[in-house]
Amino acid sequence: MANVFGVHSVGSSIATFLRNTYPQALAGRAMPACEFALASAGQLAGEPEEGNRVTLFLYRIAINEHGRQRGRPGVPTEGAGGLGLDLHYLMTAWGMTPQDEQVALTWALRQLHQYPVLDASSLSPEAGWAADEVIQIVPSELSTEDMMRIWDALTPSYRLSVSWVARLVRIDPDDAGGSARPVVAGRFAFGEEAR
Repeated sequence: MANVFGVHSVGSSIATFLRNTYPQALAGRAMPACEFALASAGQLAGEPEEGNRVTLFLYRIAINEHGRQRGRPGVPTEGAGGLGLDLHYLMTAWGMTPQDEQVALTWALRQLHQYPVLDASSLSPEAGWAADEVIQIVPSELSTEDMMRIWDALTPSYRLSVSWVARLVRIDPDDAGGSARPVVAGRFAFGEEAR
């Protein structure tokens, strides 16, 4: 499980993975220069930057319905377990030419298809991930209406986008070490001793 920096760590780790594995050339042809970065709604609301880039925009955080109130396996917990989250990302291509835009986005899609799991070695350390932690990255179908609602809420015009979900991100409760709850009542029974 991670601390409260876990959500940011996942997006940052995906962008870093794509940035570090993006090739200079592929199949004997030069690849367009491309930047991979997280983007906030405020950054998307401004004027598009010059250059080719693929952004990851976290547009929704949902409570994972299968991970509710489930603690870490093998660790007894009192009260609420970790918070299980699914992170919904919109991956968007911003290109100077149609080819630059489409090639960079297609490469990123293929890369996440080939490597759909982030383990503790590929997650940024600020979240304090456990050694056995894994995050799955799966494609998500987003209806045309939902896609248009997202882009209507943002200032720039529609851009070529694909939806992904990173699951299951588990966030530790504050008292992860688990001191026992205080005793507020006690019961004692008096009776005859068995002979």
